[in-house]
Amino acid sequence: MTDLSVIIVSYNTRQLLDDCLASLQQAEAPRGGLEIIVVDNASHDGSQEMVATKYPDVQLLALTENLGFAAANNRGVALANGRYYLFLNSDTRIEAEALERPLTYLCDHPEAGAITVKLVYPNGQRDPDNHRGFPTPWNALCHFTGLGKLFRHSPRFNGYFQSYADFSQTHAIDVTAGSFLMMPAALFQQIGGWDETYFFYGEDIDLCYRIRQTGAQIIYYPHVQVLHYKGASSGLRKESADIANPPKETRVRVARESVRAMQLFYRKFYRDQYPPYVTAFVLAGIRLRGWLRIVKHQLT
Repeated sequence: MTDLSVIIVSYNTRQLLDDCLASLQQAEAPRGGLEIIVVDNASHDGSQEMVATKYPDVQLLALTENLGFAAANNRGVALANGRYYLFLNSDTRIEAEALERPLTYLCDHPEAGAITVKLVYPNGQRDPDNHRGFPTPWNALCHFTGLGKLFRHSPRFNGYFQSYADFSQTHAIDVTAGSFLMMPAALFQQIGGWDETYFFYGEDIDLCYRIRQTGAQIIYYPHVQVLHYKGASSGLRKESADIANPPKETRVRVARESVRAMQLFYRKFYRDQYPPYVTAFVLAGIRLRGWLRIVKHQLT
């Protein structure tokens, strides 16, 4: 058994995947060993051929259809032999200590069920989606009405992104993105892995919720930094608009799936916690926001 299995799901991100794998090869490997597994979701941009040719030591699982993020990660886990897993996006580049230092923290802190690091965009801005609270009705209302931005230093109003935290210090959070999520293999198996009901979006929030249900902490560890282009596969993010140009049908599908993910999460974890009128209001808001998002990408 090796120390760490890095699992990367890729879909039509050939050059970014190449850069990601190159950065992994240059990083400090854990003393107990490292394996890298790429699960390709039926890319048609030469990603599979690139991995097979340039990185013969990387395990490549070339799928014949796009199974989505959650299912593809689970397929990668089925090949993994590590005591710990790192779920890493293909549109990231890691620095030299981004494997060893978070892994050491997990090994030294058994109360930690997962850990992430500081993710930054190419312009140096911190990725806020990697440091979040759960999307409770109150947190979501404050976020989408702008109260979170207006009172960004208030735990009461900014529970969505929790920007009141001291980002120079290691601390516990509720939600980290699946872009960089390291956790013990045993805990991953205990909670049942990624929920394959999600196709794209929401599955990382779901996973974090189930980690927290066990009583384990999720740790934000800002002492190493990882570059994140964000949204390269989906084409929905402005942060990667200059390098990602998927066809309209892909963008519309991803927009639909992002809406479905919000509905799935709420119904799975929150529907029985709140009165019916709150549920009706939340689901109506999700539908409205989803309709606006879908129309936007249908028209562009």
